[in-house]
Amino acid sequence: MVRNKIPISVSLNPVLEAENIPPKTARNKRRLLTISSLAVAVAICISFIAKILVYLIYVITNISFYGNFSISNIGPSHNSWGLFVIAIPAIGGIIVGLMALYGSKGIRGHGIPEAMEHILTNQSRIKPAITYLKPISSAISIGTGGPFGAEGPIIATGGALGSTIGQLLKITHNERKILLAAGAAAGMSAIFGSPIAAIFLAIELLLFEFSPRSIIPVSLACITGAAGHHFLFGQTPVFAMSAFVAPANNYALLAYSVMGIVIGLLAIAATKIVYLIEDGFEKLPIHWMWWPAIGGLAVGLIGYFSPRTLGVGYNNITDILSGTMTRQVILSLCIFKFISWAIALGSGTSGGTLAPLMTIGGAIGALLGSIVLYIFPSSGVTMPLAALVGMSAMFAGASRAFLTSIIFALETTAQSNALLPLLATCGASYFVSFFLMENTIMTEKIARRGVKTPESYEPDLLEKINVGQVMEKNGLIISEDNSIKEVMDWLSEEPDYNNNYFIISSVDGEYRGILSSSTLFSKHHKAETLIGKLIKRKHISINTNSSLRTAVEMMAKENIDVLPVLSNENKNNVIGILSYQNIISSYNHGIEEHTKKHPEISIKGGSLKILIRGQKIIRSWKAKEI
Repeated sequence: MVRNKIPISVSLNPVLEAENIPPKTARNKRRLLTISSLAVAVAICISFIAKILVYLIYVITNISFYGNFSISNIGPSHNSWGLFVIAIPAIGGIIVGLMALYGSKGIRGHGIPEAMEHILTNQSRIKPAITYLKPISSAISIGTGGPFGAEGPIIATGGALGSTIGQLLKITHNERKILLAAGAAAGMSAIFGSPIAAIFLAIELLLFEFSPRSIIPVSLACITGAAGHHFLFGQTPVFAMSAFVAPANNYALLAYSVMGIVIGLLAIAATKIVYLIEDGFEKLPIHWMWWPAIGGLAVGLIGYFSPRTLGVGYNNITDILSGTMTRQVILSLCIFKFISWAIALGSGTSGGTLAPLMTIGGAIGALLGSIVLYIFPSSGVTMPLAALVGMSAMFAGASRAFLTSIIFALETTAQSNALLPLLATCGASYFVSFFLMENTIMTEKIARRGVKTPESYEPDLLEKINVGQVMEKNGLIISEDNSIKEVMDWLSEEPDYNNNYFIISSVDGEYRGILSSSTLFSKHHKAETLIGKLIKRKHISINTNSSLRTAVEMMAKENIDVLPVLSNENKNNVIGILSYQNIISSYNHGIEEHTKKHPEISIKGGSLKILIRGQKIIRSWKAKEI
């Protein structure tokens, strides 16, 4: 005798998601408004902190090199200390070392790798002390002659402030990450007045995602930071060029592309040398607290012979871009600035990398441009534009922040005609760096600690696939009118069934709920008890139009490994089953998109089979016999 079967029809017509799975709710949007408001508040604070940091650098510079208490912007290159200038950066290094030892070791380094590590491994939690220790230590380091920029410290400070606010409030880890990135990006925007570049910096180096929930708060923070820059620093471009560059012709674009390849190779060499020097400091038989002082001695010694290498040196970038520096001075600055910066950074002191890389890259670009003009005088290459693309390509090759490098150069110089040359040079530099260097200057340090940073920002695979594409159309559903004994007898004959939950329906296929195996196998119930009386979870279901991400979130929240899939037309009817095996197998499709040259998709049809009272649903095309 063959048991009767009631087939369940299959329908995959897309409709709105089931009422119990609202993907976008008013609450989500209110939450986004809250995080955005917090991001704007953090940006306002970090704008004023950026101004205070710059003033603090000025004060320490004036005290250290001129013996005056002043906030006037005078670089250390005009000092008259003679040989004593060698000791000033070393003294600053001692102070920074003591702050790191007794304050927080987190102030060491240039800020961005540390922020990346906290995002990837520490749920975006940064010690609140970094909020004030980082800018103070950086101001001391830079003010006493350290060859760094103010952008790294303010990025780290903004990130620490955002993280601190996130730790004080009741928010999720991802929301705290967004606040950290918003604070860091707002700091860069406040220093340079480059909000779009700051947004891309957050995307490429901090957020590792591109979604409305993160981009909206970060964008608002960057806009606020730019407003703070205009209010506190002025509205002129940070690296204003004396003349507007003309559009580049095809010959010039070819030359800039070749320059990009050369600069990419030099960016790789610079990164390797920095970490070789850092490895050398690691081998020193003295406490790490003294390393910044040793690095400071090297900075002071180089600064004695080449005073332009001391301090922030934003004026060096402006002079290179304007074409007012001779080739001999540019070459000297390029070599000595790199040596000074590499040793100081390797020693673990506090400071940024963006300005030094821009200075070195700009000098290299100008030198390469002069060589091209000497060999091909009619190539169309210009010295200012060669310097501009050079400084951007150096950062692109060293950090692989491709879009950030291009947009930053455009925003800080207001040279719109430089877009194509920048794209050519940065693209070539990025290409070389990607193929020849595993980690960047931003990721090498944390990679050595076993932290892997994402390399791609592809859409979430679980968002791209819906339930209807991977659900099983022939599976096990138990009638509510079966007894515990009947089900257990059947399971004893089906050893392959390994799910921990069972989907229960009526004899007509109407969904009733989910039953756990622990409840089914419990000895507290009589064997004659009907399955329907054991159901406790009645409102857990999904439909074919829901994404796998929604399904995974529901499975995780309810701690179950199967979900009933309900009909889009009749929301009470079960038309399929989704298990964790189905979700795992969906990743194979994602892998095939990158590996199969000619993918083929075949969908096998099927139907769920339900056996009425006294009979059971079986996961087979063949009905069981009594």
